Formats: sequence, C-alpha cells, structure tokens
Amino acid sequence: MSENTINLINKIQDALASIGGNEALDLPQIITVGEQSSGKSSVLEHIVQRDFLPRGSGIVTRRPLVLQLVASNSDEEYAEFLHLSKQKFYDFDRVREEIANETERIAGNNKGISKQPIHLKIYSKNVLNLTLIDLPGLTKIPVGDQPHDIDVQIRKLVTDYVSKQNSIILAVTPANADIANSDSLKLARRMDPEGVRTIGVLTKLDLMDAGTNALDVLLGKAFPLKLGFVGVVNRSQQDIITRKSMTDAINSEKLFFQSHPAYRNISERCGSVYLSKQLHHILVNHIRERLPDLRSKLSSLIGQTQHELAQYGDPAFAGSIHKGSLVLKLLTSFANEFVSSIDGTSHSISTKELSGGARIYFIFNSVFGHALDSIYPCANITNEDIRTAIRNSTGPRCSLFVPEAAFDLLVRPQIKLLEAPSLRCVDLAFEELSKICHTSGSKEITRFPKLHVKLVDVVSDLLQERLMPTSSYVESLIAVECAYINANHPDFPGAAGALAELERKQKENEKLNRRKFVRQQMNSPKRTQRSMSISSNASSIVQQQPQQPQSKESLLNYFLNGKDAKSTAFVNEADDDMDKHISISTSTRDDKEVELIRYLITAYFNIVKRRIQDLVPKAIMHLLVNFTRESVQNRLVSTLYREDLFDEMLYEDPAIASERTRCKVTLEVYRSAFSLINEAM
Repeated sequence: MSENTINLINKIQDALASIGGNEALDLPQIITVGEQSSGKSSVLEHIVQRDFLPRGSGIVTRRPLVLQLVASNSDEEYAEFLHLSKQKFYDFDRVREEIANETERIAGNNKGISKQPIHLKIYSKNVLNLTLIDLPGLTKIPVGDQPHDIDVQIRKLVTDYVSKQNSIILAVTPANADIANSDSLKLARRMDPEGVRTIGVLTKLDLMDAGTNALDVLLGKAFPLKLGFVGVVNRSQQDIITRKSMTDAINSEKLFFQSHPAYRNISERCGSVYLSKQLHHILVNHIRERLPDLRSKLSSLIGQTQHELAQYGDPAFAGSIHKGSLVLKLLTSFANEFVSSIDGTSHSISTKELSGGARIYFIFNSVFGHALDSIYPCANITNEDIRTAIRNSTGPRCSLFVPEAAFDLLVRPQIKLLEAPSLRCVDLAFEELSKICHTSGSKEITRFPKLHVKLVDVVSDLLQERLMPTSSYVESLIAVECAYINANHPDFPGAAGALAELERKQKENEKLNRRKFVRQQMNSPKRTQRSMSISSNASSIVQQQPQQPQSKESLLNYFLNGKDAKSTAFVNEADDDMDKHISISTSTRDDKEVELIRYLITAYFNIVKRRIQDLVPKAIMHLLVNFTRESVQNRLVSTLYREDLFDEMLYEDPAIASERTRCKVTLEVYRSAFSLINEAM
C-alpha cells in the first residue's frame, strides 16, 4: 500500500511535468536543502546506493533535480529522464553526464541557475519508493564567473520550494560546523517555525574534532525538530577518487556508529539506510494526510479549467457546416455583452474603476454637472459693459425703467456659454460607448481576430452615425434658449421681485453696518462719557449715512423718474474729428441699475442652466445610448451575417488555438490525477 501511495504521487508529478509543472497543485514532496559542500549530494547517492551526481568545485547543482526512486524486483538497475522518455540509462556515468549536459543546455555554462527542473527516475532493488528534490546549495559569495547576485537567486529558488505547506524539508548540515550558524536550519526555521515538517541530517560526523560529538543535536536537545535528526557518514574525497563501492561505504558507516562511544546507543537510528526508511515512512504518511486536500484542490482546478476551455468555443459548433450557426452565435454574444455592459449586468464588471453605464451616469451627474456649475453667470461682463448696454438700448431718450433690451442683449451670450460643456458631455458619452465596444466580447470571440475587428467596426460606425444627430439636437437646445428670453417664467423674479430682493439685502446690510459701527465705538479707548456712548453712537450713525430719500421712499423711486437721479451723462468734444469719447459718470442710480441687471442675468441664467442640465442627458440617452443598444444586434446581423464572409471572419488565431489545445491537455491531466486519487482513497 505504501509503494502504491508514492507511485501515485510520482504519476501525478510526471503528468503535471508534461504540462509545465505542478505550481497549481502543491504535491507532497521532500525538498533537500543545504549549504555548498555540506555533503548534500553524497547523502542522496547513499540513499540511491549509486554514484550518479555531477561533482566539482563551486555550484554543481544548478537546476532542481526531481529524483524518483522506484523499488524493482528485477536485478536490472537503470535510469530514465522525462525529457528522454524512450531511453534507458544502464550506465550511471552516462546519467551523470546527461545531468550536466541538460543543466548547461538550460542554465548555460556560466554557473548560473535555472528553476526549470530535471526529472530523473531510477529503478533499483536497493531503494525504497521515494521522491526527493535536490536544490542548488546555499551560498553567500559569488566565485569565479558566477553572477554577482547568485546568493539571492539560489535563496529565492529554495524558498519557493520549501515555503509550500505540503513540502517536507530535508535540512542537511555538516556536524563539524557550528549548528547555530547553519543556513539550511535557519531557512527551515523561518519557513517552518514549529518544526513540524523539517527533518535534519548531520553529515561529516567522522570529521569532528577529537573529544567532541553531536549527540545533543541527534537527540533533539540542541535544536528540537518534530521529525528529529539523523546522523550519516558519507564517503570521503579519497573514497570517491578510489571509487569505493557504495556497499563498502554503507558498511563502514554502520561500523562507525556501532563503535563510536557517543553514538553506539543510537546506532540503529543513524546511517543512510535508516534515513532512507525514515524518509519513506514520513513521505507515505504525509501523502495519506494530504490526499483529501489534493482531491478537493483538483476538483476546483478541473472546474476552473473547464470554464476556461468553454471560453475558447463550444465543440458543438465545430466544422464547416456549422459556420453560419457559429457566426450568428458570436454576433448575438457580442451584442448581449455590449448591452449588458451599458445596463450594468455584465459578468465581467470591474471593481477597480467605473465603466459602462455607471461611467455614463458619472459623466452626466458629476463631470457635466461640475462643468456647468463652474460657469459664472456674469462671466466676462463688467459693470461698464452693463452701463454701456443700458445707455445704448435707450438711444437719445432717458429711461424710466431698466430697459428689457439691455437684459436680452446681455443674457444671450451667457446662455451660449452652456453650449461647449453640453457638446463635451455628448463626446464623453460617445467615447465611453466606443470603449465598451472595444472591450466587449468573450474569449471565444478573440479566437477569431478578423471577426472581432469587423464587430468593432460595425458598432463604431453605428455610434458615429448617431453622434452627429445627438450633437445637433444639443446645439438646438441652446439655440432655442437664446431665441426667446422668457421673462414670464414662473421661477424668474422679474424687475419688481429683483428690486424687492435688492432692497431687502440693502436693509440687512444697513443693520449690519450700524451694529458694526456701534461695536467699534463701544470698543474705542476714548470713552469719556460712558453713559451717553450708546445714544451718541446711534445718532452719529444717522448723521454719517448718505442723505437718503424720505423714509417711505423705496428703491423703485430711483427707476421711476430720471430727473431726480444724481447722475448725468454728457458728451465732451475731444477734437474736431469724428472720434468721440463717451464718459459715463457713476452715481447711485447707475450702481443700482447695474446691480439689478446683474441680479436678473444670474437668476435667468440659473433657470436655463437647470433646464439644460436636465435635457442634455435625456437627449444623449434617447438619441445615442438607447438607440444604439436597441439596434446594435440588428445592425450586426444585417451587415455581417453573409455567407461570403464566413471563411474570412472565422480565421482562428494560431495562438488562441494553441491555448485551447493546452487547456484541453491540462484538463485531461487533472481528470486523470483526480481518478488516481479517488482509486487510492
């Protein structure tokens, strides 16, 4: 049962490797971590009982090596590489050469590293079913022609593997170095703070100084790990040079632990053979614990991949006889996506920014509204302009009232200022609809780039056709407002209402001025007669005010009789030529007339602005937005549903076809892995 469990993971691992790795599925696996020259490669060779790994100075392991050990009943021992699946290697010297060649092929020959793994499977009667991943040794200083940041590259690669929660960390540390400075154990502690998925391996126990031992570490007293430490003794460099056999090396290792005074009592829990059995036992139990989670994850991946594959097209519409049905289906899909984006019912609604109908609403209520509010009703109109307009509208006569002609003359240009932001609102709505058009469509439509281009062109032409009528209508709204100034509008105050309002404001200002003056006099340091200060201040206010008409005389009297006004207009001859300069002297009457006209312009402008702010969005919705959304499908079908265009429009992008094929293969791999796990459970 345990052999089947590990073989199950091996099969899944091989299948996932065929589609580019198992990043999406966190498989249970043992990750070998250690510093350079810590004896990491020798530990793996002792487990395999074969000399098959490249050796040398500096970084030798420069790509992850996925090592799958398969127990065999046959006397034949051989190796297979996943990239050479039909070739068996019986000579393990050739295995070493192939690892070196494959490393240089991907990682180059400049001592750089690559995260693309090498998959090696070894069949032997001397091994237990086991899967390990050998990673480049941790280093601190680049040597030779190594990249200057080689330490960062290696640490990132190792971290990517050991950070996965389904990984068992095999931390290899030399016993003749201070364990407190072990980089592999530091990294394991950082990734596995509780030490529940880390097993430590102490190498070079035979090279420790005389009188010292690592018993406290092996017993878990110095550095506690749930999976414990295992001590091993590897072949020395001299043993490798003299090609000492693995059998002799394992026997020497066994003899060392049995004869050493510190380790003889735990000798049965030391050595490469025990390490292999322990790793096998740990991996089997770990896989069994993780199988339910793996099945759930695979089920989720299958659902996601099926959904992705469905985006690339329905197989039911494959073949030349279904071209018409496929085109009609895609046209309808594009039209529905366009309409749903406007209505806010699209499945791909963005959560990062406003888009579609929500963006159009924002344009109407925020952008357009703020643009209108930023226009000052009396912009570009000075007091002198108002006085001149009043004088010009009366001709040689003196007016009894403020002339309406002056008001009409001044308010029309102000209403015209509303045209530019109104037309800009049309343009912004048009641009948003164009953006919706370009972003509409599913992945299935992107399979056919020429069809997508034609879809966008047809809808863009439809939008362009509606832009001119919409803009013309908005312009006519402004023209209508300028054509007739309705002074009888129920919200317009008129001259009498304006005068009453101005008189009310004047009285309020007079009251404020009196209070302010009294307050200033009260706070004055020269208060010799405190008891009479209030009465004297009050009387002084009256004396200092300009002489007003009688108490019951209102502001209206200023505009009823021109001969009682205090301003006169006169013309001075500057020279004998025709050039004349009209000098208008300001007076109380002039100021009141200017103030009245300015108030009336503001009141009428605000009435028109509110009406324009209401009518322009309605016009855009009716003439542009709603018309387009209601007629887009009919336009697409009438323009593109033609048999002579089917072949051209259904030309599939090779990249999309490749993605669909990849998606189908991935789905088959996931389904196969799901079936294997179901059978094992």
